[in-house]
Amino acid sequence: MTTLTSGTDALTRDALTVLQPGFPGTTAPDWLLRRLGEGLASVGLFGRNVASPEQLASLTARLRAEREDVIVAIDEEGGDVTRLEVRTGSSFPGNLALGTVDDVELTREVARELGRRLADCGVTLNWAPSADVNSDPRNPVIGVRSFGADPHLVARHTSAYVTGLQSAGVAACAKHFPGHGDTAVDSHLALPRVDAAPEVLAGRELAPFHAAVAAGSRAVMSAHILVPALDPDRPATLSRRVLTDLLRGELGYDGLIVTDGMEMRAVAGTYGIERGSVLAVAAGADAICVGGGLADDATVRRLRDALVTAVRAGELPEERLADAAERVRALARWTASARAVPPSPREVTRAGVGLDAARRALRVTGAEGFTPLTEAPYVAALTPVANIAVGDETPWGLAAELARLLPGTRTGGFTGEDAGRAASAAAGERRIVAVVRDEHRHPWMAKALDALLAARPDTIVVEMGVPQSPPRGALHVATHGAARVCAQAAAEALTGPR
Repeated sequence: MTTLTSGTDALTRDALTVLQPGFPGTTAPDWLLRRLGEGLASVGLFGRNVASPEQLASLTARLRAEREDVIVAIDEEGGDVTRLEVRTGSSFPGNLALGTVDDVELTREVARELGRRLADCGVTLNWAPSADVNSDPRNPVIGVRSFGADPHLVARHTSAYVTGLQSAGVAACAKHFPGHGDTAVDSHLALPRVDAAPEVLAGRELAPFHAAVAAGSRAVMSAHILVPALDPDRPATLSRRVLTDLLRGELGYDGLIVTDGMEMRAVAGTYGIERGSVLAVAAGADAICVGGGLADDATVRRLRDALVTAVRAGELPEERLADAAERVRALARWTASARAVPPSPREVTRAGVGLDAARRALRVTGAEGFTPLTEAPYVAALTPVANIAVGDETPWGLAAELARLLPGTRTGGFTGEDAGRAASAAAGERRIVAVVRDEHRHPWMAKALDALLAARPDTIVVEMGVPQSPPRGALHVATHGAARVCAQAAAEALTGPR
């Protein structure tokens, strides 16, 4: 698209202000710094931007040198979805583990400690927590990212998470409104549909968002899902009925509304990112998230010019764009002021709170008569394809933690219905620890585990996803997530007190 504006007029500045773009690499490119000078107010960070806490702090300081109140956002849920520890696995369990423990003070403390670490690195907005109720066990993208399937439980932990995170000076962003839990499609790949009646939505999907609003969540992220009971024509991100009438009107929310990634196929595949962004702002969104896949200056120019063109053509009211930009600036002011206030002594958290939470979330079946492992086992990881939100950069499994406790532990990854036989052969005489992730969603995994247990009945099974299938194996350990601390807690359970 031809550049239509110089980057200096008020309309152009507003168009830049509502964008939350990403960028490649671990240092800020010149084009990004230039856009911050022209009106860009937010930057989104992903795993590719993080090498270490020190590097991240240096990066955010460079951004802040260009614009002191810049909003620095990141997708750091803890658990399976981590950017701070993308190459090692998270020091905090995810939402399902916290919901399993069901101690709201623990959830608040975990969120506060996570927020403290983000704040130390200069991050001011966290695209978390997931407030989705995981009511469909087949859900391929939410799963352990949800606190659970009970809307009341999800609501109280969403509230605790928001409170804890924001007490550390980092803005929370409850997602994915109006609720992505009752879906069997990943919106990164296609448009999911939630066919629930209005009364079901009110009592299930919306309950955690009511809690988030009541807790003062500074941001809410929209979902790229179609909910016919709310709007039969447009996905929530592009729907005025959902964002303005429901979220603003009925729920009384007055903070920032940010979209999920606009390059996701649920929107981009039908509307394109330019048209989708215009429709989102017109519907009531205030910030356009883009950069998980498209992360360059050309994308920023395309979206900026699309918004300016839509205003000039009368397709997007100028006052709506101005209102959206002002909401972004209001959040920028809050984050800047929050950074200036040190946490009170009573808000100081335990450094080991993540591991404590992971240990408390373990559920062990068949422990009666189980003798802890003393010899190095063979860890057979039955490995599914990682969903896009989690990504494939972050390691998971049990082998590294078991090897730390039992040097000489060996491991292998297996996929497909022949995986059980292959794992049994690879293990030789060693005791097998089979590690699975959402066995109930993968028929090949269940069949492989059948074969493995038939051949080796003493196999230990560790489920690191949603433990929907009945426990089986000589010992069954459910971790409720695949964070590094979940693996550490499981390894401790298999080897006994030390």
